[in-house]
Parts: sequence; C-alpha cells; structure tokens
Amino acid sequence: MREANAEEEMAGMTWHQRIDRFYEQDFDDDDPHGSITRMRDLLSDRPEGDAEALFELAGVHDALGLEDEAIPLYRRAIGAGLEGTSGSRASIQLASNLRNVGESAEAVSLLESMRDAGIDEGARQAFRASALHDEGRHGDALRTALLALIPTLEGYQRSLSAYAAELPSTVTKP
Repeated sequence: MREANAEEEMAGMTWHQRIDRFYEQDFDDDDPHGSITRMRDLLSDRPEGDAEALFELAGVHDALGLEDEAIPLYRRAIGAGLEGTSGSRASIQLASNLRNVGESAEAVSLLESMRDAGIDEGARQAFRASALHDEGRHGDALRTALLALIPTLEGYQRSLSAYAAELPSTVTKP
C-alpha cells in the first residue's frame, strides 16, 4: 500500500520535484550502488541520451565521490545540448571533478571559457579560484576570489579592487 502511495505521489510531481525528492529521501551515500540504481530507475522514463537525464546521472556519481564515472557523464550531457542553469552547473561540476582528479589546467580552461553562469557565477569563480591555486597561480586565484567577493562588501569595494589589481600573476606549478 505504501509503495502505491509513493508511486501516486511521484506521478503528480514535476521532473525537478522528483529529482529533489530523490536527494531528500532516496539518496544514500552509504549505499552507492542502491543510490545509482534508484536514480537510473527515476531516469528510465527519459529518452536515451537525454541531456537532463545524463546530467542527473552524473550528479549522483559526483555526490557519491565517483569522479571518474561522473566526468564522462557530464561531458555527454553537455555534448547532448544541456542548456540554461543545468548547462552551467554541469560545466562547473565537470570542472570541479576534473580538479579533483588532478586535471586542474583543464578545469581552469573550462571555467574561463564559460559565459557568465548567472545565479551560479559565484560558484564558477570559487571553483576557478581553487583550480588556479592548484595550478600554482596563487595571485590569480586570490584575485579571482576577491573579485567575486568584492560586490558583497559595501564600503570596501574601491580599496579591495585596487589590491586585487596589484596581485601578481604567478605560475609556480607544484
């Protein structure tokens, strides 16, 4: 009976509500196989190669710390034409995973090639700063972080902008 109620509840939900419900109730990082299986079941009604489905499948692998599996899925989602907020998030999350597996130069390149990420622009800049730091570009990393933060610091914008401009570009790959 409870299973039937859950199915009825899911039937009345939008795609994004079902994904949110998955992370609230069904995701279990202590059961990676089960979490991936439950996500695949949720995605089973989407067409093969659907960009949003690939993005969500990449996301569950990412959330489980399975970067090597998430990276090709993010690439496929982007290649399948993922757009809008999901497209920006896929690029940011791909870059984060690349950085985690030691590909920080590719992460920097990806994040620098992106257009403004809208509501996720702060995240893009934060991950870019982290990847720049990993590349040994400490001045560029700090500048990126400061420039992302400055708009939120009323009364300090002029002085911090000047300090950020004075930071040297550095390349000291560890």
